[in-house]
Amino acid sequence: MREFAEPLQKLIAEFEKLPGIGARTAERLAYHLLKIDRDSAMSLARAIRDVKERLKTCQICFNMTDGELCRICADRDREQEIVCVVEHVRDLIALEKVGAYRGLYHVLGGRVVPTAGKGVDSTTLSSLLTRVAGGTIKEIILATNPDAEGDATALSIGKHLAGSAVKVTRLARGIPVGGSIEFANVEMLREAMAGRQEAENK
Repeated sequence: MREFAEPLQKLIAEFEKLPGIGARTAERLAYHLLKIDRDSAMSLARAIRDVKERLKTCQICFNMTDGELCRICADRDREQEIVCVVEHVRDLIALEKVGAYRGLYHVLGGRVVPTAGKGVDSTTLSSLLTRVAGGTIKEIILATNPDAEGDATALSIGKHLAGSAVKVTRLARGIPVGGSIEFANVEMLREAMAGRQEAENK
């Protein structure tokens, strides 16, 4: 005998697929949707649809956008000579919340994990190198996470940029080893950005 009506069962099952959502939380979310008015529920449904149908990656930096360029790349008031390299869009969002950085970004979309067979080809590094070859970029800030895989990713990028004239820096270790840029507090990220240092590329 089924505990819930089929539509409700399906909704709970979909919520359970979300990261960090267990069975009890999935049930609470489903019941919340049952209680709110139809317009509010449909507004949520449309927002989910729009995220899947309208969002795409920026042609330059691979940030999320609903146009050809993201708002950061389209902003000519940003510092065009500095590019901060992050692993994922959520890291970019965390750094933007700090409000202390006014340059551009490049989203790798992954990281170098040799043990899993993931090299630089699994990232957007080739597009970054093309941007650097354009000659306008003077500094690359490596803002990968301070863990083994983040360090391996930063080192690989540094090696690929070793022959260029661009300055390569790394966020200061204000973020604890093994930590995540996404979850670091604003003050910690501000200090890490301000105290960035020359990166190793050997």
